[in-house]
Amino acid sequence: MLAVLGALAVPAPAAAQGIPARPAIVRLPVARPAGAMTALTAQATGQGTPATPPGGQDAANPVEPCANFEPDKTNLPAAGSGPILRCLQLVFHPINQATVDLTTYQYYIRTPYSIRSENKFAPYDEASLLADFDRLWQTPFLDDLWIEVLDEPYENGVPGKHVVFHIEERDRIKQVDYVSANPDQKLKVEVSKIEETLRDRNIIVRLDSFVDDATIRRVTGVIRELHAEEGYQDVRIDPTLTPLAGGPKLMHLIFQINAGPKYQIREVVFDGNESASDGKLRSKLKENRPKSWLSFITSAGTYYPSKWADDAQAITEYYQNQGHARALVGEPQVETIEDTPDGSKRYVRLRVPVDEGPKYTIGEFTVEGSDKLDAAGLRALFKVKTGDTYSRKPIDKGIEKATEAFGTFGYFQMTPNPELDFHDLDEETGNTIPDGKPVIDIHMKFEPGEQFFVHRINFFGNSTTHDSVIRRELRIVEGGVFNTIGLRESIRRLNQLGYFQPLEDANAISVKPVTGTTNQVDVGLTFTEQNRNQLTFGAGVSQFDGFFGQLGYQTSNFMGRGETLGVNLQRGSQARNYQLSFSEPYLFERPITVGTDVYRRQFIFPLQYTQDSTGTNFVVGYPIANYTRLFMGYSYEKVTVKDINQAYLDPALLAASPFLADSLLLNTGGKRTVSKISPSLVHNTVDHPIFPTSGKRLTASFDVAGLGGNTSFVQTRLEGIFYFPFTPRFSLGLRGEGQYIRPYGNTDTLPIFERLFLGGEYSVRGFDIRTIGPRDESGRVVLGGNKTLTFNAEFYINIVNSVRLLAFYDAGQVRDQGEKFGWWEDVTTQVDPPLPVLYDPNAPVITAPGVPVPQPTTVVLGRRNAFKTSTGLELRFFLPVLNVPFRLIASYNPQRGGVLNNSLLPQPRFTFRFAVGTTF
Repeated sequence: MLAVLGALAVPAPAAAQGIPARPAIVRLPVARPAGAMTALTAQATGQGTPATPPGGQDAANPVEPCANFEPDKTNLPAAGSGPILRCLQLVFHPINQATVDLTTYQYYIRTPYSIRSENKFAPYDEASLLADFDRLWQTPFLDDLWIEVLDEPYENGVPGKHVVFHIEERDRIKQVDYVSANPDQKLKVEVSKIEETLRDRNIIVRLDSFVDDATIRRVTGVIRELHAEEGYQDVRIDPTLTPLAGGPKLMHLIFQINAGPKYQIREVVFDGNESASDGKLRSKLKENRPKSWLSFITSAGTYYPSKWADDAQAITEYYQNQGHARALVGEPQVETIEDTPDGSKRYVRLRVPVDEGPKYTIGEFTVEGSDKLDAAGLRALFKVKTGDTYSRKPIDKGIEKATEAFGTFGYFQMTPNPELDFHDLDEETGNTIPDGKPVIDIHMKFEPGEQFFVHRINFFGNSTTHDSVIRRELRIVEGGVFNTIGLRESIRRLNQLGYFQPLEDANAISVKPVTGTTNQVDVGLTFTEQNRNQLTFGAGVSQFDGFFGQLGYQTSNFMGRGETLGVNLQRGSQARNYQLSFSEPYLFERPITVGTDVYRRQFIFPLQYTQDSTGTNFVVGYPIANYTRLFMGYSYEKVTVKDINQAYLDPALLAASPFLADSLLLNTGGKRTVSKISPSLVHNTVDHPIFPTSGKRLTASFDVAGLGGNTSFVQTRLEGIFYFPFTPRFSLGLRGEGQYIRPYGNTDTLPIFERLFLGGEYSVRGFDIRTIGPRDESGRVVLGGNKTLTFNAEFYINIVNSVRLLAFYDAGQVRDQGEKFGWWEDVTTQVDPPLPVLYDPNAPVITAPGVPVPQPTTVVLGRRNAFKTSTGLELRFFLPVLNVPFRLIASYNPQRGGVLNNSLLPQPRFTFRFAVGTTF
């Protein structure tokens, strides 16, 4: 009377779309809590016997006969009818209780069944049941499923079928943990990093979700990959499921992680290299380098197998640039040297096989043009000629230039196809020809593809900055040819504004073909606004300003229009500054810069004098070439010098330094008026105004004072700043500056506020401000000079986006009129003339007529470095709230002879300072 058909005896199909194949009868030993019958159970009148499920009797989940669920037993199907689906029942194993809502099962099980009370009888349809089975099995919440069919005929003899869906649901994850297999050791990879990586890769282990073996495998793979990136190549991960109390099928998923030893590279040796030494090849490694004293910064010494391909490519490129066109670099053999006693580290030797191959020369080098660009013009891009030793570098450089050339005309999908013909290689077999000459013929072909045009340029994320401010910096236009060089220049110009976080990756820059067209693209730029509008107030201390309080409003993007507005009120122990400024970068929608400011400033130079200044500036700028602007400025300033140190007023000093009185404005009542025009030329390709990594800034300025006012002088300033990127993390900045100033006309002596000094965090940062320069004969008072040379070098290490560690070296010297720059300077002292054995100190010195009064003489005691130098480390971090970089500077000053600090004491060897801004 009973027939157990399992899965209706249908063969299991192959898995599709990640769904496992339909099982036959499969039982998984997972506990289930108790449950009850479902709404899908039909009502019947016949008697039945509990079925015996696969694997034995399941007393916890009996299959009751259909008759037990049929309240009306009077209705019967027509006599002689075919098999009737009398009732359909769901039974959950091992305990009859569902965790998935039963309406979900109703959605997937669509086979009609009989309802005896309504006199509705559904024929038994095996194909429909199989379709229900497939729909259920493809859901993500089942571990096992089988159908059992029981014969339960009606009272009039019509065959009745009792269909039972035996269901075993998957476990649910209620808790996820990542733990070290060794309780005494911490995880080598932070849990937060694991979870962040899983989110980035859209691998989600949701709490209260079903256990999914594929997801667990993916999580295990991510954990293994993250450990490998840290050098743990033998990591073992054991995911385990432990039942939790409190409900059916609730599981605690635990990833037990045994990191194993960290692989540390002690040696890298090469086998098969003849033309290049091991040391030369090791220098080409980028990731898998032996441990060195700089490893705490560079992370060298850790073995990364996943990054070996990059290292092998670097060595291969080196060989190819030396003529070995067919050089091959194999996978390294890892040899264990020793393990540390605690097993935490394993020191290894990498033995790398190398096949250099012969050294080739270039035979024929031809370029095949296209109907888009002339072949002769393309050939000129390749600095290669017959007889040269083969090198990839000029060929790659030529391809890069050709790509730019095609991209300029919209062919940004151009594909280069270099064909190499080796004279010593059989093309059919690939075997080396005996006695073949190591010569390569190179034939360059280009497939330009379609010419593309710009359909739309879309901006996203610029919630403050107006579209027009962005659009005026673009070098591509809608409807025009899609110029890849123009796009690149547009990105550089936008980054220079400093209004947004740098546009660098594919997430911020998109070029997408327009659907339905063959040669149009939409360009999308996604911006992240940086706060360029700041209301600041507070107090602080710096070497230049001393203790100060400040209230100000600064913006470089006023109202999102790109205008600059500044209001600054600052009062401190050494400096006072009241200033209002405004500039418009695009006057009348043309690239004309106009700016003006009015100010009143006071600077107290400790133990020297106080300088008061009131004035205004006006400047106009106009672009004359890409990234090059010509400026014309005018300034008018009234300056007062007061509170002069009595040492400056010593009659003997004034007599010995005839220009000192004029420079301190003693002969003009302590006041001067300066009216000057200032033409300047600036070429700027620096990629970012705060944390630059590439580009250059060249400045030439010429000031002429004397068109009004009572002070006449000319001043020239030349400055060059260069940034060189090495890697995304490391870069170098260099700066050289020279200044020259001299009086003319009725001005014989430069006032001290126009003379040149060095020292401070903006020039030679280990010295006090304005302490480097010529001094009076007593060596105590700095008088300044009329020309300077300054050199600064900074090596940058990007720690995070807004924090930089840098090593610096500064050098500078100041010379006055009649003095030349040099590597050395004399150390001198003043020697008074000899006095008579007997003399009256209160009586004047009387000499014979025509005999001069004896004067002190200058004696050279030795020589010292003319350049004053400082080197050290600086931590520079950017605070968006204040919009300025803050600096902690630790300096060592090796060449400091003859320099006194602002306390008139010898300049210390070591200094530590806090500052804001940048040196250059």
